[in-house]
Amino acid sequence: MSDAAGRPERGVGGRAREVLLIRAFALFWSATTMRALGGTIAGVAFQVLIVSAIGASAFEIGVLSSLSVVPYLFLGLIVGALMDRWRRQRTLVVTSIGRAVVLGTVPVLLLLDALGFWSLAAVILVLGILTLFADSAFQPFLPHIVPRGSLVMANARLGQSETVAGTAGPALGGVMLNLLGAPLLFAFDAAMNAVSAVLQSRIAVDEAPRSARAHGRHIGHDILEGMRYTYRHRTLRPLALSVHVWFLGNSIVATVFAVFVLRELRLEPWAFGLALACGGVGGFVGALLAPALGRRMGAGRAILLGRMLVVVPWAAVALSPVSASTDPVVLLLLISSAQFVHGLSMGVEDANEMGYRQAAAPDAMQGRMNSTIRTMNRAIFFFGALLAGALATFWGYSLTLGAAAVIFAAAAAVVAFSPLRLARHDDAASLDT
Repeated sequence: MSDAAGRPERGVGGRAREVLLIRAFALFWSATTMRALGGTIAGVAFQVLIVSAIGASAFEIGVLSSLSVVPYLFLGLIVGALMDRWRRQRTLVVTSIGRAVVLGTVPVLLLLDALGFWSLAAVILVLGILTLFADSAFQPFLPHIVPRGSLVMANARLGQSETVAGTAGPALGGVMLNLLGAPLLFAFDAAMNAVSAVLQSRIAVDEAPRSARAHGRHIGHDILEGMRYTYRHRTLRPLALSVHVWFLGNSIVATVFAVFVLRELRLEPWAFGLALACGGVGGFVGALLAPALGRRMGAGRAILLGRMLVVVPWAAVALSPVSASTDPVVLLLLISSAQFVHGLSMGVEDANEMGYRQAAAPDAMQGRMNSTIRTMNRAIFFFGALLAGALATFWGYSLTLGAAAVIFAAAAAVVAFSPLRLARHDDAASLDT
């Protein structure tokens, strides 16, 4: 049974039930987990192909890396508007089939010795477009198969499986690449996506038909309406602004962290990998804690906690008097702790943030609201990465990471001094816009 907004009703007493016991979500979670694991495994093979098989130059590597982001910058708002008129389940199924087909072409190109820069660029670009459509359908589809009171738990379960896939996938991909070779590895990922499509098609869901646009309106009107809704909403506006600022800080950290640790501090690659794995563990623990924190603290304070936590590791790294001569054990403890707390903060805030967004916006606005926030995030990350390079050049790595900590603190301040701080999951749907 569902409410007027198309969301399934809560369980008895409004309490969240274990979402994996809901058949529709179990299918959705299984399909999403398979796609995430297959993607991280194939990501290893893509890196090997870029560097070794086609011998890409530094410029070509930059071009190939940017192709996965380009669709979000140029098509993100358009696709988000379409998702408020298209059936989201059908979009998920079609994109999974599309990814299976595109990934299946890579082994053929490899066996024919026809894989070069341009063909690989085409594969990455098409995969990026398909991923954009899938991501745009993913977030607004979830409230159709999970009771509103269980959205935080559902996002936490998805976050846990994504963290495990992101942590174990690269290592598993490296082993499989050595045992099977790149062609079979891509064939394996294609098969994973095909199975995902089957699982997604079996989800029983009632998506109400979308109304046609009024005469004289076009997709541009839909996009503007979504942007106005997002940035005029009492609590979604500060949430969006806060996550935009967070993405600026994260773009700086993501850009300079590896270079700082491997080049400046001269940490061994195996130790760097171990530190990254600690980030995955932190993310998993955070996702485990997220539902309980959201219930006890409220959505706003749980999000604020995550925003505040992320300041700590990067301020500590920036202020620590470490160098290449520092004891390697001390370096490993510092970097691993920083990654763990960073992952922990993301695990806590992601599930609560996504659960709140999905509950606060009406179904007819979900696609546009999410795409507005996501597209701006990608644009900020893109330019933030360029800024990080300039800051590291003129300020050095420690000051640059310190600047990131200040930016993270500003993201927390946006939440702390706005109505979002007092927001709760239970009252999300009743807030005035």
